[in-house]
Amino acid sequence: MKISGDWISQAGTQALCAALTAAGYRALFVGGCVRNALMARAVADIDIATDALPEIVTNIAETAGFRVVPTGIEHGTVTVIAQGVAHEVTTFRRDIATDGRHATVAFATDIAQDAARRDFTMNALYAQADGSVIDPLGGLADLQARHLRFVGEASARIREDYLRILRFFRFYAIYGDPSQGIDAEGLAACAENLEGLADLSRERVGAEMRKLLAAADPAPAIASMAQAGVLAQILPGASPRALAPLVHLEAGLPPDWQARLAVIGGETLTEALRLSKAETVTIMRIRDEIGSTATPAALGWKFGAQVAQAVVLARAAVLEAPLPSGWQSEIARGAGAALPVTAADLMPALQGPDLGKRLREIEARWLASDLYLGKAALLA
Repeated sequence: MKISGDWISQAGTQALCAALTAAGYRALFVGGCVRNALMARAVADIDIATDALPEIVTNIAETAGFRVVPTGIEHGTVTVIAQGVAHEVTTFRRDIATDGRHATVAFATDIAQDAARRDFTMNALYAQADGSVIDPLGGLADLQARHLRFVGEASARIREDYLRILRFFRFYAIYGDPSQGIDAEGLAACAENLEGLADLSRERVGAEMRKLLAAADPAPAIASMAQAGVLAQILPGASPRALAPLVHLEAGLPPDWQARLAVIGGETLTEALRLSKAETVTIMRIRDEIGSTATPAALGWKFGAQVAQAVVLARAAVLEAPLPSGWQSEIARGAGAALPVTAADLMPALQGPDLGKRLREIEARWLASDLYLGKAALLA
C-alpha cells in the first residue's frame, strides 16, 4: 500500500529524504502524516524518523542547503526547513526509563524499537519517500477498522505517560468508530490508572480536553470517559448527559468546544483545565444564561452572535427542549441592533445618576419588548 498527497511530493520534502538516503540512512515518514494520509484527512505536520543521529542529520541537511533548528535536540529531534517546509526529523528511539510524565530515551537503529515506544498502533505506521507503507505492529488493519488500540500492553503504555489516558479518548473521538465501541482493554487500563492523572500539569490536561471537545462528535468518547471514571477524576461534578443532544442540535455547525464544556460542567473548570480569563468568561456566560429567559435576539445583543448561538443550543440540550423557531435569524437581528435611545436623547434634562437610572429603565423596557420598541415609544 502507498500513500500520496501534495505534502509528500513537495520538492523540498523529497530532496530532504533523498539527502538522508544518499548518505546511507533511512528517511521514513511516521505518525500523524501517514495516519491522516491513509484516512484521506488533511496533513498538518511532517514527521520523519531516521537511524541517523541528530548531528548527522544536521550535517546532511545543511550540506544540502537546508536550514536546521535544534528544536528538541535532547530528544533526538531537529527541525529541517527544506524549501520553506518544516520537517521534524527524529532519530529512532527506545525508552530507558519513564516516570508517568517524561521518558528517558536512548537512540536506536531498529524501526521495531522505535515503533514499540509509540502510543497507539495507528500512530506506529511509517512510509518511505515513495509512499510505500511500513507496518511493523499491525497498525494498518487497526486504522482501516478505525480501531484505536494501544501498542503492546495498554497499562504499560499508560504508565509511561499518563497523558495517554486522555489521548486515548481524544483519538477515539477523532479516528475511532463509535459503532464498534471503544477498545475494552484500553478502557480498562485507563480505569486502572486513574491516579496518575493527578500528577499531570493542568495545562496538558486542558490542552487535551480542548482538542477532544473540538472533535466532530466527542459525545461517545466523553461517555466512555465517564464510564471509566476519568471524567470525574479531571472534572469533578461533570456529566456527559447533555453533550450528545448538543452535538445533535449543532447539525453541521462548526464545533464549539467552549459550549460543549459548558454543558458538561464540573467544579473549578478554570483551575482544573487552566482556562484563560477570556475562556472562563465565555464558558461562565453560557452556563449562566442556560437557565435565563433571555430571547435569542436579546442574547445576540448582549453577547454577540457566537456566544448567543452557544447559549441557545446549550439551553435546548440541557433542558431537553426544541430550538426556538427562527432562532438564528433572531440572534442576527439582536447582534445587529442598537438601543434606540442614547444618553444624548435624555440630556440636559437628566444628568449623573438620574441619567444612568433612566437609561437602565429604557433598556429594560426595550429588552422586554424583544428589541422591537422604537425611540418614540421608549421616550413616551
